[in-house]
Amino acid sequence: QVQLAESGGGLVQPGGSLRLSCSLSGSNFRMYNMGWYRQVPGNEREFISRINVSFKTNYTDSVKGRFAISRDNAKNEVYLQMNALEPEDTAVYYCNAEVIYYNGGRWRRNEYWGRGTQVTVSS
Repeated sequence: QVQLAESGGGLVQPGGSLRLSCSLSGSNFRMYNMGWYRQVPGNEREFISRINVSFKTNYTDSVKGRFAISRDNAKNEVYLQMNALEPEDTAVYYCNAEVIYYNGGRWRRNEYWGRGTQVTVSS
C-alpha cells in the first residue's frame, strides 16, 4: 500500500524559507510523478508544482522563482524548497503521487495523497 508522509511545515516570518519533504513508501518511487498542492480552508486544493519521472518540473505562476521542487530517487523523497514566503502562502501543503501504467489492455492511473503539513507565514 502506497503511503506518503510530509514533513517540514511550520511558522515562518514573511520573506523566510522552509523546505518541505515527502517520503513515499510501499511502492517503487521511481515510477511516480510527484507533486505538491496546497489548500486554504474554504478553498479548493491548488496545484503548486510537479516533477515527473524524467525530472521535468512545472510550477504555478504564483510560486515561480520562489519555490523549487526536487526529488531523490535513492531516498524515495520529493522536496519543495520555498523561499521569499508571503502571508498568501499560508496553507496546508499536500504531497501527491501519480503513477500511470498499462494493464489489462489499457492505460491506468492511480493517485495518492499525504495527510498534509501546515505552513504559516506570519510576523
